[in-house]
Amino acid sequence: MIQAFGLTSNPRQELPPAVDDVSFEAPTGRVTALLGARASGKTTAVRLMLELQQGRGITHFRGRPLHRIPHPSREVGVLLGEVQGHPSRTVRGQLRMLCAAAGVSVRRADEVLEVVGIVSLRDQRLGMLSRGMDRRLGLACALLADPHTLVLDGPADVLSAREAKWLHGILRAHASLGGTVLFTTDDAKEAARTADRVVTLEEGRVIADQDVADFARTRLRPRVAVRSPHAARLGVLLAKEARATQRSVEVVNEDGNRLSVYGSNCADIGETAFRHSILVHQLADEVGDAGPTADILARALPQGVTGAEPSIAELSSAQHSSAQAVSADHANEVLPGEVLSREVLSCEALAGTDAAVSQTQPIDVLHLAEPPSPDATQADPPAHASATPEDPHPTPRATSAVTTTPAVTTTRAVPPPSPLPPLPPPITIRPARSPLRPLRYEVRRATGIATGYLTSAVVLAVSAVLALLIARTGHAPQSRLLAAWPQELPLPPAALGAGLLGAFAFGDEFRHPALAADRGTVPRRLGLLCAKLVVASATALSLAFAVVASDAMLLHLVYGEELTEVPADWLSTSASWLALVVGCAWAGVLAAGVFRSTTAGLAAVLAVPIVVVPLVQKALTGPSVRTAAGLPARLRDLALVHWPFGGERFLAAGLRMIAQPVGGALMLSVTALLCAYLLTVLRPRAQ
Repeated sequence: MIQAFGLTSNPRQELPPAVDDVSFEAPTGRVTALLGARASGKTTAVRLMLELQQGRGITHFRGRPLHRIPHPSREVGVLLGEVQGHPSRTVRGQLRMLCAAAGVSVRRADEVLEVVGIVSLRDQRLGMLSRGMDRRLGLACALLADPHTLVLDGPADVLSAREAKWLHGILRAHASLGGTVLFTTDDAKEAARTADRVVTLEEGRVIADQDVADFARTRLRPRVAVRSPHAARLGVLLAKEARATQRSVEVVNEDGNRLSVYGSNCADIGETAFRHSILVHQLADEVGDAGPTADILARALPQGVTGAEPSIAELSSAQHSSAQAVSADHANEVLPGEVLSREVLSCEALAGTDAAVSQTQPIDVLHLAEPPSPDATQADPPAHASATPEDPHPTPRATSAVTTTPAVTTTRAVPPPSPLPPLPPPITIRPARSPLRPLRYEVRRATGIATGYLTSAVVLAVSAVLALLIARTGHAPQSRLLAAWPQELPLPPAALGAGLLGAFAFGDEFRHPALAADRGTVPRRLGLLCAKLVVASATALSLAFAVVASDAMLLHLVYGEELTEVPADWLSTSASWLALVVGCAWAGVLAAGVFRSTTAGLAAVLAVPIVVVPLVQKALTGPSVRTAAGLPARLRDLALVHWPFGGERFLAAGLRMIAQPVGGALMLSVTALLCAYLLTVLRPRAQ
């Protein structure tokens, strides 16, 4: 069951909030439709329920708010708009990646593909899917973790009748198995055909919460509700006049003194009742279960009506003209599960009475008094004539303020003072949890698109060309020759490629959120960061080895064995080379995670040799009294035992690399980015 209490969005400058005190329930085993026109607040309400937008209120899914559920994707399946994923990723690859994020078996991807009927499209790219197939894939993502609750925002928008019928069948089947389904729509007929319960929103407030039978009766066929002690007589007269004027009017006698008239309007019915002196207690257009309050009707009545009694026709036309100005000021008085139903107008004072005023209605009720004819009074004596204006001893009302004019009596019921209810709790945007299998998720994310393979191919081609050009000039050392790193470039192509691949790890996800099926955002968590750093390191190392190997083979083929001899300091040189490439990859990952952009990640990599290196060089070459010369030897002296396998040599190589301007600048940049990333992760927890 879904229970939403007091959902209220934050105000938008001078505009009212898009959603104001929305409360409703979606029971288990039933399909609930959230109905409303465009800009009525349906999407905002859904985002508040899923804690994707700030505001106030709380939503319970089977008794627990979403942030208290350990694995939200296993409890709530979400479909918000189109499927968020890289356009070049395949349908099957997208689902398998989300399987790793949800912690379910990879076989579940093939199962949901069969459920939604797109097994034949498993190798299709996301960017090539039609609207209907995209909706099927979105539903497959929502069903991936076998959730109990489905929340779908406009699932049948822009779908054909056949696709919409299939989608509604899936929703009905999920509810019949004991699940809960909530979907939004702006089509009243779709809500009546599909849902078991319909919650209607208008201007961000709930104006009706009905079973589908009541909704279809009151909403799909506009009608005029009439209450009169002579309902049968009035119905016969209306049918007789309709036949005489050859109009299609249907009169249904529903409950003794209540009529439902289809195909007519308040003005015509009011004129008929006035001509035949028939007492009318209610005359109202019913669209849903909402109507204007009495103070809106009072402002809509003709000005200056004091001495002359208005007729039923004038009253009906005034009500009809004010029906478009329905105030939502009292819509938040509806409790969850309560149907909001208000009378638009009460005309009980046609017989000179006003005793039918509801004692429990905390809104204004306007009564227009017109003295009846003596014949009509004798023929139809009112059952509650003790409170007429002519009564010399009217019944006192302790909680009402009555103002009487010769023809108009306004009664305003004053509710008893009550303390204001406390505000609902604030809604905080909480990002998705880390993928349950982050390393597997990251591997599938990195290998599921061709971007990494294309980038690696470009890096290898550029490195080969640069290596040949550097070897032709003969002015570069062998280490720079094998790395294809000319003096004119701030970084070698392999380091730039590794940084770009690292920037894709986070920046690409923010452009195409891969975890949208879970909570609609990409988490910045330490578990996911470690997985991305591990995969980025493996990718960078593979790229570094591939560049050196391909350059060595090409140089050996073109210029012979002279340029491919193994140098004496190959260990320290290799360590420096690998550390440089891995450091650039890490800088790209961290910068993209902090700034949420691939471009920012690559810019951070380029800033190391262009901006940070000159600052480090200026700091190292400045005036100094002492230096750190001989640090590796002193470190060896401090060790109690000798390091196995010559470990002190690796330490010395690492220290020499840090002492170089590029190495020191890269280490400084990675450290700063890591601190910034940790701040972005820990700051929400501190709040």
